[in-house]
Amino acid sequence: MTIDKSKLPSRYVSVGPESAPHRSYYYAMGMTEEEIAQPFVGVATCWNEAAPCNISLSRQAQATKKGVKDALGTPREFTTITVTDGIAMGHAGMKSSLVSRDLIADSVELTMRGHCYDGLVGLAGCDKSLPGMMMVMIRLNVPSVFMYGGSILPGKFKGKDVTVQDVFEAVGAHSAGNMSDEDLHELECVACPSAGSCGGQFTANTMACVSEAIGLALPGSAGAPAPYETRDEYAEASGRTVMELIANNLRPRDIVTKDALINAARIIA
Repeated sequence: MTIDKSKLPSRYVSVGPESAPHRSYYYAMGMTEEEIAQPFVGVATCWNEAAPCNISLSRQAQATKKGVKDALGTPREFTTITVTDGIAMGHAGMKSSLVSRDLIADSVELTMRGHCYDGLVGLAGCDKSLPGMMMVMIRLNVPSVFMYGGSILPGKFKGKDVTVQDVFEAVGAHSAGNMSDEDLHELECVACPSAGSCGGQFTANTMACVSEAIGLALPGSAGAPAPYETRDEYAEASGRTVMELIANNLRPRDIVTKDALINAARIIA
């Protein structure tokens, strides 16, 4: 699949004599002439060490980049922030949560526009990062694929599956004198056993359902838990798919129609 860059945004930073200074920076990063001549795809993640929902996104980004490369595109990876509700709640940090959604969207938009990338694959795993990443896709309206980082696996406590919600409820039980210090400590140590977003139908898993229903994510891509290697297969497929979208000039506003929004609302309901 050969794509003509003459009509793509990256032509401004990679084509013609006037782009020689820009190309010098790409050579400095080890890029080849062939890579510079291909479409540029931003691979944006919310990878950071703030919470388990983000910690596997870097791994999945590498698989996404492989998919882009296999389809003759040039991936350019970058990251943005997350404020995780699981840690930011119950103290003054909660004031940082909601606004982080818009900062995520803004920062991805600035990176995409500033470097003239032709397409976007966005990987997110936390409550505000999923809508933030999808918001910027609609705003930019460059060919885009969203991918959820995946849910956490359940923990085991006294033979039962548990999630972080059980820990929150246990704090209440402990304060009421119905749970011992030892049991609370044991529960907190086992409730979140892996990478991935909170294991309940909270905002992250809910918005993951929306990502498929609204048409921005590949069907089935939201389902597998974060540690599963099948996530990497979906990541590769997302990288290949964004190249098809670029070739066909299919953009988010072509996909996220009124019917798509109604479909997403039905899923939520």
